Amino acid sequence: MIASAGIPLNEMIEITKYAPSMQPAWDRLVELSRNGTFLHLRHYMDYHSDRFDDCSLLASDRGRVVALLPANREGDTLWSHRGLTYGGWILPARHMDGTVMLEVMSRACEWMEANGLRHLVYTPVPHIYHRYPAEEDLYALISRGARLAECNLSTVVDLNAPLPIDRGNKAGMNRAMRAGVQVGPSDDWQGYWQVLQQVLEARYGARPVHSLAEMLMLHDRFPSNIGLYTATLEGDTLAGIVTYATHTVLRCQYIASTERGRELSALALLSARLRQDAVASGRRWLDFGTSNRDHGRYLNEGLVQQKSRLGGRGIVFNTYQLDL
Repeated sequence: MIASAGIPLNEMIEITKYAPSMQPAWDRLVELSRNGTFLHLRHYMDYHSDRFDDCSLLASDRGRVVALLPANREGDTLWSHRGLTYGGWILPARHMDGTVMLEVMSRACEWMEANGLRHLVYTPVPHIYHRYPAEEDLYALISRGARLAECNLSTVVDLNAPLPIDRGNKAGMNRAMRAGVQVGPSDDWQGYWQVLQQVLEARYGARPVHSLAEMLMLHDRFPSNIGLYTATLEGDTLAGIVTYATHTVLRCQYIASTERGRELSALALLSARLRQDAVASGRRWLDFGTSNRDHGRYLNEGLVQQKSRLGGRGIVFNTYQLDL
């Protein structure tokens, strides 16, 4: 975009707080963006609107939306976004380059200061989720003095050139197949959620972030994006993985296995099926998720080694903080 003669670019960029009437324009840009996913659509974001004070922003140039910032407010801090795996500025394919992004960030910072905000905590969309390069936001953020606040390690498989599954997991897969373990998509959300809750409580004293009712609601809203894969034997659920499918990535969430499932290496067989289905769907990456706790300070070494033996290698999910 080239500024009109005599009109500085920064005077053309306007920052507006999101309102429900803006949903069509918001969702349209997400669908056409370089780095937006279904997590940024309002029908996904708003499912937990009762838990977060939405403070999402739109950047416009003379009425044309050129960037979106999914965000929530807590006191004097703007989070992008505390209720999502990743937030950050969502950028269109056209009318947005590094020059425009610098001005968008500048005007957004002015808006935040004018509205009593003093800090921006920013988790950008990781590059594997981009349909086309979209890291102008990181340059604009760092150029204003942002610092790295948190770093989490995720393990992913490049499906265009996948590394092999290790010998031990291949043997485990054969053991599972000989035992008659069946793997594939499933609609038994209730059955798997019982397994997941029992495993999380027994091993970590924790529970799923999403309730079963929330997952069923999200699955109903996004049936082509959110799925469940299970490994079963004689009708019993041994293991499962919830999948989030974006344009470029099949992401694994809520991975759990019963004791019997571990004995039979059910997750190894299930992971191999996911790899096959991700390739068949044309996606580039299989994301096994992060393996950290305490905001990235500690790495679950056993967990990351398990994922690496399935052919995964590391990328980081970074979070930055900008003090205004």
